[in-house]
Amino acid sequence: MSQTKRAWKLQEFVAHGNNVNCVALSKKSGRVIVTGGEDRKVNLWIVGKPNCLMSLCGHTTPVESVRFGHEEEMVVAGSMSGALKVWDLEQAKIMRTLTGHTSSIKSLDFHPYGDYCTSGSLDCNVKLWDIRKKGCIYTYRGHKNGVNCVRFSPDGKWIASAGEDGIVKIWDITAGKILTDLTYHTGPVNIVEFHPNELLLASGSSDRTVKFWDLENFNMVSTTDGDSTPVRNILFHPEGTCLFSGTKDLLKVYSWEPSKCYDSIPVNWGEVADIAIGHNQLIGTSFSQTNVSTFVVDLKRVQPFGGIPHQEGGSNLSSKNIDEVFTDLSLSNSSVSEGLKHSRNKFITERPPTQSSRQASVPKEDVEEPTQDKEDQDNDSFEIANPEDYREIFRPKSRLSHSPTRPVEPFQPPPDDGDMEPVRQPAPTRSNRTTKSSNKPPAKPVAKPSPRAPEEDKSGISPEDFLPKGGGNEGYTGVGKMPSEAEAFTTLSSGHEAMAKVLAHRSKNLQIVRAMWTSGNTKTAVDSAISMKDPSVIVDLLNVLNLKSGLWSLDLCSCLLPQVQDLMDSKYDSYVTAACEALKIILRNFGPVIKSNLTAPPSQGVDISREERYRKCRQCYENLSIIRSKVAQRGGAPGKVGQLLREIQILMASMD
Repeated sequence: MSQTKRAWKLQEFVAHGNNVNCVALSKKSGRVIVTGGEDRKVNLWIVGKPNCLMSLCGHTTPVESVRFGHEEEMVVAGSMSGALKVWDLEQAKIMRTLTGHTSSIKSLDFHPYGDYCTSGSLDCNVKLWDIRKKGCIYTYRGHKNGVNCVRFSPDGKWIASAGEDGIVKIWDITAGKILTDLTYHTGPVNIVEFHPNELLLASGSSDRTVKFWDLENFNMVSTTDGDSTPVRNILFHPEGTCLFSGTKDLLKVYSWEPSKCYDSIPVNWGEVADIAIGHNQLIGTSFSQTNVSTFVVDLKRVQPFGGIPHQEGGSNLSSKNIDEVFTDLSLSNSSVSEGLKHSRNKFITERPPTQSSRQASVPKEDVEEPTQDKEDQDNDSFEIANPEDYREIFRPKSRLSHSPTRPVEPFQPPPDDGDMEPVRQPAPTRSNRTTKSSNKPPAKPVAKPSPRAPEEDKSGISPEDFLPKGGGNEGYTGVGKMPSEAEAFTTLSSGHEAMAKVLAHRSKNLQIVRAMWTSGNTKTAVDSAISMKDPSVIVDLLNVLNLKSGLWSLDLCSCLLPQVQDLMDSKYDSYVTAACEALKIILRNFGPVIKSNLTAPPSQGVDISREERYRKCRQCYENLSIIRSKVAQRGGAPGKVGQLLREIQILMASMD
């Protein structure tokens, strides 16, 4: 069976001593991983191996974003405080500490020529950095909400930024100004990628679509059909033949002219964090709490490169043999490529002749000297846990390649259909104040991992909540006598009727809210949902409002904040996530309004509208104060909820 597998889990390992916040793969080889965590460390790993290759210390707040250089010779990491650190992996030293952002770093990218990097932050700004000399040399302002992703164009002349405001902006580095706004997404844009050759851009969004943009006239070329979950990651094939799109537990392969889904591959990676291609395999990675998982997709068994042609309506095989299928596909792809050659220009990716000419073309209006005090220098350190692998990857005999010198073989699927057992290798826990490198041989891995200390369940959810209730002799407990078919059916169906009634009641409530919503009165629909006293209806309503931030008003804020306050106490992560997303919109869009109305001096005479506005602002402020204490109590929560709570803490600081 393993010979027919298209996707499988490669490994799972403990990457940090605290929660993992970000993961990135090297794009050149796809064989090295960098992770950042709550423990303020940046760790490097070889894909397929459980032992940490290297640990980089120095950040004073949790690491929120990481990125490899194009040649795998550098790593940049951004923290919650807005600081960036750049490490030279060949020289085993820190190159630069860069400060300037006022909030958490969400995305990073290196310039194709290596001397610059760009960053996007929750402070709504995009910054361009000279990592060797100048520090911040330009700040691009224009996004209304946080910046989720930044990417350099292949020729290094443009920056694309994707925002929570649902807008993709293209910035001209040479002119220091915006070229255009791409505005057809209806939800936050999570990821953007340039085509490796052509003047084409792809963007993936929480509206569950991927859109393709022509960068000659800045028009939309095509869009994919809506997926079932938000698009988290996209990647063009190195030859530009197709685009890979990663959503929850699914990988899709698209073309854009015409818009077509070549293939759809189930991959049990949850919310995929990054994808890369190497040796005819796509490597994907995801993280949960302290663990990082890697997955492999065999591209030789994926359309349009091989395997069975994908059909939305089913998987019926045609009467052609496999050679004829490959011949038809190659002819089709070549004809499409020829058509694209004549219809769209290409990026000019040759490096300029001199460094000075390249630097002279970048505007110097916002130069800030990088700061790195003595305390930071003392904290910065390297821990090389595996010197042999480190020398092989980052210090090879040939300076032309940073890939391992030994032959690299594709990853093989596991021998059976089950997932591999997770590797529970502890992450490095040594002090930050260590030597720059260690020449001691790494400790031999033990045969069995040490048992992990029991952790307090912060979610409040117990497995018993989802099991049939009964006495000690009722039901099947996993040991003893196997239940009969009738007993098993009775156990499974016992709660069906009650659950069906709950779902029917919820559907009826949603239909009532929808009827009022479509009549054009949003406030009436919200009041109706609140009167139903059903948290699930409030969550469904918030999920819609969170995708359309323009529907919010001060009136809605005063109505919904008490409901958001109740949802913050829920033991269900989906409820807390919806509440946190709503809080982010309220704090960003209405926080300054609330603060200014409360601090403004009283007006002379009677102003009824001002009094009403003041009353709503006072009500919002009181609810936000209560929510703030709850956020502080749950600030250490793991995963996405914890990250959202930390973002809210930063936003609430502006209310002081």
